[in-house]
Amino acid sequence: MSAHRAAAPFILVTLLLDVLAFGLAIPVMPELVRRLVGGDLDVAATWTGILLAGFSLMQFLFAPVLGALSDRFGRRPVLLASAIGTAVDHLIVAFSPTIWWLLAGRLLSGVTAASFTTCNAYIADVTPPEKRAKAFGMLGAAFGIGFVLGPLAGGLLGSIDPRLPFLAAAGLSFLSFLYGLFVLPESLRAEHRRAFSWRRANPAGSLKALARHPVVKGLAAANVCNFLAFGALHSVWVLSTTARFGWGSFENGLSLTTVGLATAFVQGALVGPLVAKLGDKRALIAGAMTNAAAYAVYALAPAGWVFLSGIALGALGGIAGPALQGIISRIVGADEQGSIQGAMASLNSLTMIVAPMIGSTLLAVFSAPGAPLHLPGMPFLFGAAMLVSAAGIAALTLRRGGGLPADDRDGGSGPLPVPDAVPATATARE
Repeated sequence: MSAHRAAAPFILVTLLLDVLAFGLAIPVMPELVRRLVGGDLDVAATWTGILLAGFSLMQFLFAPVLGALSDRFGRRPVLLASAIGTAVDHLIVAFSPTIWWLLAGRLLSGVTAASFTTCNAYIADVTPPEKRAKAFGMLGAAFGIGFVLGPLAGGLLGSIDPRLPFLAAAGLSFLSFLYGLFVLPESLRAEHRRAFSWRRANPAGSLKALARHPVVKGLAAANVCNFLAFGALHSVWVLSTTARFGWGSFENGLSLTTVGLATAFVQGALVGPLVAKLGDKRALIAGAMTNAAAYAVYALAPAGWVFLSGIALGALGGIAGPALQGIISRIVGADEQGSIQGAMASLNSLTMIVAPMIGSTLLAVFSAPGAPLHLPGMPFLFGAAMLVSAAGIAALTLRRGGGLPADDRDGGSGPLPVPDAVPATATARE
């Protein structure tokens, strides 16, 4: 068993390579969009929302398929497909002559995007239930380290040419493919695999699977609110800071590097102790509320340095994610980790179809000339409201229990059984 758990460091390297590639593109994508649409901020904001929504639509449709495939054939083949699809996407973006080519690349990337979801299932495969929150925190730390190096390098390369970071990202994605092909071991044992079924693999079927677990259903609703906030932020971070503070590619890359440093520290060093002390429930709720405070700072910051001060709060609020993943991974059976993670990703992607459009529309409306209220931070205020809602839904769900033992309803972090009303084996075979 120890050799099986020793596979965990390999998946951290895989995720790190993927996030480095992703982070390279973040500071320069909005600038590339602005060049392709003619330079207008409001038009660029709208197209940024369309690109993110298109990516999320494809992920909504295909994440359950990839999750079900990973339960049938293992995590490794899905990670390989994700890496090569991402590499092709970055090449398409790098050489896009029009905004429509850019959209085509984003759609392809959405079809194959499965790295983080599959990494979650991989960690659940190789980590004891009581240690999963800490392990999910280590995934978050790898994500943060990627955000330290990726956006910084992307900002520097983007100052030379906004297409150059995408070429570098394609190279990193291909390196991730080679690493997975020759180094990464498979995590899902043969006895834990199950037959592929289109009933479970289609989006509607995958969402029904979530509803069969009472606690998972409630936490999924809370996570929808979280992703509404994140999607709004993700779509406008660079455009908002450019409009409000006059930041360029380098400053935006530096700000995202700061996000990565803070995230890596919290996820790698603080998640384990904090979740152990607070318990999953309290960590989840406290994290969501802390994140809401960070979004309020982003929204109302009168200067760039005040905006940056919110990053520390946002990073600390990141304890919510591993706590939520830890709860969910312990509720479901070993043979449906991929499907449930895929279903969560599909629901998140459905949310991300709407959220970027909300964020970019709010930015376009409240930053346009002649707007009745000039407030480019409005998308972040929307996010703060969603995070408060997420905390409330999570608190209500975990108070009701739905199969949780009493100490978990009170905030403990012990292992969670599958609810008696929904046996794992029955759910897995329906």
